[in-house]
Amino acid sequence: MAAPAAVAYHPKGRGTGLRGYMIFELEITDQQAWEEYRRVAGPIMEASGGTFLVRSERIEPLEGGWRPASISVVEFPTFEAAKAFYDSPAYQGTIPLRERASRGRGILVGSTPIPTAEAK
Repeated sequence: MAAPAAVAYHPKGRGTGLRGYMIFELEITDQQAWEEYRRVAGPIMEASGGTFLVRSERIEPLEGGWRPASISVVEFPTFEAAKAFYDSPAYQGTIPLRERASRGRGILVGSTPIPTAEAK
């Protein structure tokens, strides 16, 4: 089975192909450095088409003993756009600041949109 075709950037971040989702589990260890990281990395992410879907305000563990301090999910219009953002020299330059500000791990997930009841 062939992979779904990627779509071009759509201003609202909603296309019809394989989207990219950056999912990070983070524990903020230096609030001042974290604020600086957000100030610098945020505009780079937005210019690349990234939109926050989840910025955890409350987490309730359900299974497996997983107790993350925070979870963030950022959607990009395509998997390739998310990868290009992460690999870009501009964003790569912010990673040492993020690492100074937090501990964590992240993944990039590709997924086609799930139809809503309205779209069926």
